[in-house]
Amino acid sequence: MRIAIYSRGIENNQHHDIESFLEELHAYKVEAVFSQDFFNQFYSSVKMKGKYSTFSSSDDLDETIDCIISLGGDGTLLDTVTLVKDKGIPVLGINYGRLGFLANIGKEELHTAIEALVKRTYVLDKRTLIHLDANIPVFDDVPYALNEFTLQKKDSSSMIKIHTYLNGEFLNTYWADGLIVATPTGSTGYSLSCNGPIVFPDSGSFVITPVAPHNLNIRPIVVPDNNIISFEVEGRTDSFICTLDSRRMVVPKEIQIAVKKETFEISLIRLNENNFLQTLRNKLSWGLDKRN
Repeated sequence: MRIAIYSRGIENNQHHDIESFLEELHAYKVEAVFSQDFFNQFYSSVKMKGKYSTFSSSDDLDETIDCIISLGGDGTLLDTVTLVKDKGIPVLGINYGRLGFLANIGKEELHTAIEALVKRTYVLDKRTLIHLDANIPVFDDVPYALNEFTLQKKDSSSMIKIHTYLNGEFLNTYWADGLIVATPTGSTGYSLSCNGPIVFPDSGSFVITPVAPHNLNIRPIVVPDNNIISFEVEGRTDSFICTLDSRRMVVPKEIQIAVKKETFEISLIRLNENNFLQTLRNKLSWGLDKRN
């Protein structure tokens, strides 16, 4: 079995955790394929066992890779999704970060997680992606996101006007600092922080959530994900910020831009005992009442 491993990096006090992780892989005779940048950070200070190799880009990940493990927080997992592209490689997130909503398998569950991978006793959660189209090149060959797409004003500039359309039909003009279009997966992220609703991962929808709107009667709206959502932006500056998850670009306000459901999905590996409702309760304190 070959498992790719990606991480943004580790702290000095996490070297022991990495050694424990590598020992688990060696015990199950798993070949580790490390991201080259990550490997360079620890190979001289961590004892290596078993067979291993490295990869430098998404092009190096082929059909021999059984899955890819993300070591870090949710941001690291979002980076991992950009490596997988449409290859169909399942992603397992092990939380070395803080909240760990997507990467919700703790370091203390390493043995259980690796055993589940080897014995294939895990569950695959299919997650919708959002795809960005524009009339100029943006985000190179990764024009998709797992969590959300956003339009935002630059720095401390004044509000922007975002004219929004569903399949060419006018929906609304948002006077706001920005606008979020979140997938069901992203409904528990930035959109939630802006008072957007939580929707289930398999709900087949997008959530459109304004950021600091200047209208009391403007609220988030849930739309089917078979819509093409397009935008025209007005503002006092010549450009604004466009993001896909944690990636951002400054684009001219004349840009023609639209989002839709991506043609492929990402598979997130889940252990049998974990599910979406448990994650909501454990990570977001959903329904927590100290009277109970």
